[in-house]
Amino acid sequence: MGTQSEQDDDRPLDSSGPRAPVGQPDPAALTRMPPERQQTFLATLLDSLASGVVACDAEGDVVVFNQSMRQVRPYIPGLHIRDIAVAFHLYAADGHTPLQPRQVPLARALAGERIDGEQVIVHPPGRHPRRFAVTGRPIDTPDGQRLGALVVLDDITEVHRAGVLAAAQHAVAQALADAVSAEQAAVAVVAAVTEALGWSYGEYWQVSADQAAIVRIGSWTAPRRDLSAFLVSRPERMRPGQGVAGITWAGGRAMWISDLADDPRAIISKPQALQAGLRAAIGLPVRSGHQILGVLTFFTDTVQPADDDLTMLLDGVCAHVGRYVERRRAEELAVALATSRRHFEQVIAQITDNVWTAEVTPGGSTRSVYQSQNAAPLFGRPLPEGADLAEVMARRVHSDDQPAYAAFTQALGRGERAEIECRIRGLDEVTRWIWIRATPRRDGDRLFIDGISTDVTERHRLAEQREHLLAQQQQQVRKLREMDRMKDELMAMVTHELRNPIGAIRGYAEMLADDADLTPDQQTFVDVIDRKSAQLQRLVEDLLDLARLDSGQLSIDIRPMDLAQLIRQTLEDHRPAAQAKHLTLTAELPERLPLRADPLRLRQVLDNLLSNAIKYTPEKGAVTLTAGPVTGDDSEDRGRAPCAMAVLTIADTGIGIPPEQYEHLFSRFFRASTAKDAGIKGTGLGLAIVRAIVTAHGGTVTAAPRTGGGTVFTVALPVEPSARPS
Repeated sequence: MGTQSEQDDDRPLDSSGPRAPVGQPDPAALTRMPPERQQTFLATLLDSLASGVVACDAEGDVVVFNQSMRQVRPYIPGLHIRDIAVAFHLYAADGHTPLQPRQVPLARALAGERIDGEQVIVHPPGRHPRRFAVTGRPIDTPDGQRLGALVVLDDITEVHRAGVLAAAQHAVAQALADAVSAEQAAVAVVAAVTEALGWSYGEYWQVSADQAAIVRIGSWTAPRRDLSAFLVSRPERMRPGQGVAGITWAGGRAMWISDLADDPRAIISKPQALQAGLRAAIGLPVRSGHQILGVLTFFTDTVQPADDDLTMLLDGVCAHVGRYVERRRAEELAVALATSRRHFEQVIAQITDNVWTAEVTPGGSTRSVYQSQNAAPLFGRPLPEGADLAEVMARRVHSDDQPAYAAFTQALGRGERAEIECRIRGLDEVTRWIWIRATPRRDGDRLFIDGISTDVTERHRLAEQREHLLAQQQQQVRKLREMDRMKDELMAMVTHELRNPIGAIRGYAEMLADDADLTPDQQTFVDVIDRKSAQLQRLVEDLLDLARLDSGQLSIDIRPMDLAQLIRQTLEDHRPAAQAKHLTLTAELPERLPLRADPLRLRQVLDNLLSNAIKYTPEKGAVTLTAGPVTGDDSEDRGRAPCAMAVLTIADTGIGIPPEQYEHLFSRFFRASTAKDAGIKGTGLGLAIVRAIVTAHGGTVTAAPRTGGGTVFTVALPVEPSARPS
């Protein structure tokens, strides 16, 4: 047997030339295979690789696509590098930015660029995203001719995921370490988790003290995202079952919405979230034992299928937050308790009331446990050293108040809250009124009573004075009413006595006006007499109406009538006065508006309101009347049927009324300051009569400023069922 070299030298040579030495690769071995076997060998070799391999020729057509890549995306025959970005749904390393065709690593390698370890994301619809580290090279011949390009993709999804989770845990730990309050810790955790996981928005919601709502304490938005429209729609408080936070709180477990667009629930702010590009939502309860302290919520830009590992991590984060919040709350409560106790002692030292606590013994007696240093004002001087407040109080109650005091102490012994005002004879022998309020509380088997005692002697003295003054005022009121009645009787009598003479004056004036022999001056004098006597007659009639209203003798003749027709007649009668001032007089009326009322009295109402509107509206202004039926609920008796009303409004563009004077507008003899300043004369009786007539019909009349200037009067009159319009 010869040496290895001898054996090698003795081997026959094939047509491809000599073989390579044993133990070394033979570059020419592949070329000695038939072409079919070469292709099979290379395809099997590439498919056996764990890394994905994609290669293209010089024209950019994909010619190599191994099995690892086909598991990511089935091969597309005729695939060109310009189509790879869309076909594979490629994104940059941030997971949000789609790659353009020229940014695809294979295209860049074909352009001559060398790529080492660059990360890309492959995220086909409906599948989990995968992260790859890409290495790419151009394929050139020794003489520099470009044959194509090659990229190798290593799946680093799990490695990257582990790094992200570790980073999130580290960020949470750092946030909790740096926080100085429970709220700050929770908000910092939201920011840490949201940023570490590459999500867009996070919130911390805290359960309110009364357990009735969940309140947003803080939130964090990724710097790259504009979520203003979504944030505006977010409420500050939500009830159980509302929104992601409310549903998580009510359910008591994690809530994972992979795609908001496919979720059928009407979740608060969901339309705004989808409009802002948010797709997934996660809610996780923050617990302390079995109690839920708050909820963490997160929103992402991409569809986010439920992830058990990530959920477990976030549950751990919530547990850390819960323990931290509970510990911080305990520390804050301890500080608050000490501060409150100090403030309580400071407050007690400043008040004049005596604050005390007593214990009811099993035998039924009472002994003091605590008392402030303010007992001296109640007894005239400080209690003797070692004296028991409860014993001193019981011994010095006024004899007339002893039964009430006994009932007071018995109620406390039964564990009931009680209070009493009684007289106490002080250590200085001065009797004072003391107001005692006490509340029992049990501490195990022991019964304690917390109470406050206040010297109310001055209040009783003032009450006695007030009763005396009240009696005097009532006597004065009776005298004033008697004087008012006498004044009304005098006014009615004088008005009645004036009516006949004024009527005679008007009659003679009319006769004189018909005398053809009067000179122009005499005719002017007669016109003045007639006009002034007419004013006096209207004043007398108004005063008589008010007198009848006050005495309850104003007659209302109720009959069927058409309010719309009455309004039209009134408008025609007042149109000349409106035209004289160039006013626009319009009406919006139904064809008929039937109701049961007194047409003469309602004509009086219409005349007063319409003449006022014309009188107080400057030239070239406008007066508008509208009327129609309205049905509303009777607020005083909800068991009755709805009450139909006929509503009339008269709006003008006049001089208006100061806002503070509207409440006095319907008082007799009242005239608005704007009317006085404008020099417009009047008696101030018309609106008082209007209100009296409308009230006698069971209706209402109101006045309000008109938008743009002027005044609007509204009259509402009830319509009987038989008179309601169909």
